[in-house]
Amino acid sequence: MTISRSDALVLFGVTGDLAHKMIFPALYAMAKRGDLTVPIIGVAFQEWSLAQLHESVTCSIKQSGEIDNQSALLHLLSSLTYVSGDYNDPGTFTQIKKVLGSAQRPAHYLAIPPSLFETVIKALGTAGLADNARVIVEKPFGRDLASARELNLIARSVFPEDSIFRIDHFLGKEAIMNILYFRFANSFLEPIWNRNYVSSVQVTLSENFGVESRGAFYESAGCLRDVIQNHLFQVIALLAMEPPAYRGFGAVQSEKTKVFQAMRPLQPDDLVRGQYAGYRGEANVAKSSDVETFCALRLFIDSWRWEGVPWYVRSGKFLAETVNEVLVEFKSPPQRLFDDSAPTTGRGNYLRFRISPTSAVALAARVKRAGKEFTGDQRELYLCEEQPGEETPYERLLGDAMAGDGALFTREDAVEAAWAVVEPVLKTHHRVLSYNQGTWGPKAADQMIARDGHSWLQPVILTKEERT
Repeated sequence: MTISRSDALVLFGVTGDLAHKMIFPALYAMAKRGDLTVPIIGVAFQEWSLAQLHESVTCSIKQSGEIDNQSALLHLLSSLTYVSGDYNDPGTFTQIKKVLGSAQRPAHYLAIPPSLFETVIKALGTAGLADNARVIVEKPFGRDLASARELNLIARSVFPEDSIFRIDHFLGKEAIMNILYFRFANSFLEPIWNRNYVSSVQVTLSENFGVESRGAFYESAGCLRDVIQNHLFQVIALLAMEPPAYRGFGAVQSEKTKVFQAMRPLQPDDLVRGQYAGYRGEANVAKSSDVETFCALRLFIDSWRWEGVPWYVRSGKFLAETVNEVLVEFKSPPQRLFDDSAPTTGRGNYLRFRISPTSAVALAARVKRAGKEFTGDQRELYLCEEQPGEETPYERLLGDAMAGDGALFTREDAVEAAWAVVEPVLKTHHRVLSYNQGTWGPKAADQMIARDGHSWLQPVILTKEERT
């Protein structure tokens, strides 16, 4: 079956932060590559002129880097038109239809607050703008299982599932895509990628800054909803999934969904919630807030491959480093041939996927020291790093959505299965524990993992010279 490309892009929320920070630079990059060949209709409530929109786009691109291709910028600007209107007004959508003209397969990008998703999706259907069209929806897709199901029902009442593209920008990162490739393009990994050889898995997403101007958002979301239920669960799915039956995004999506369905629903004792000292003094934050800015959890996947293997996940604001990585630790050799090869002498061999700030895959193995004694040290071997000229996540995902390629997007059943895992602890949980800024969170997170005989590997950010 041939999938037709979208022949227009309708960008709702064109005057908002997401468009300014992420989407305009992505469109500029597409223009530089020669991949931007469709008209772009920006839609927002503000009564802007086209000149004001052009100014905003130009400013966005300057702030994201530099304007190094004037013809590409001019091409992007010439592709833009603007529709000002209220999303509750049917006349707004009548005007969009008029501006679309002869376009038959538009892609509607909802870069708007989640509270407006239902309004816009229904209005697109009523106005006849959903026929042969696609809709691109930003996370969060719901805030719990019930709201996710409701939003899915609304979206499916207007668009078929294969025309709904739920964006999680994490899936567009080169390093995330490399996890899938590394797992299934190499034959040496499969025999040991299971409960018989893997001792535990750690996933860390930490930031060394606070909520900044997002206090109101964080009060409504918290760390668990903001990054763990979506970003980090997607990473876990790529690590834990079974080999897809065929090469196609449908097969990958099916296997990822099975991982979420096999995850044991979380209970309060599986979760450590933290809040950095000073959070309650941030703008738009309640003085008695119990919202978590840090979250650590212990997760189990009740499948044949992973039965009994603990997955430790943590994320937070104002931690010691800004880093995102995965550590897959292997069990120690079954026989103690050397004095320093026992489990008590240190961490077992591991495979580490560094996602940011640098992209790398590293293998840690013990190597003998020079001399007569059979003692050694564990050393890391870097296998790859990021390459210059990589597509940004939004550039890749926007291009894929317009091409109808759903490989890097999330499916209805996967979204709902992921929410089902965290549903038990969204309202029933222990109170937050305070932690100092610049640390790795509350001590209770260390105690949680220590109860199983494990410990967190604190990431070390190496300079380029140290890595070489």
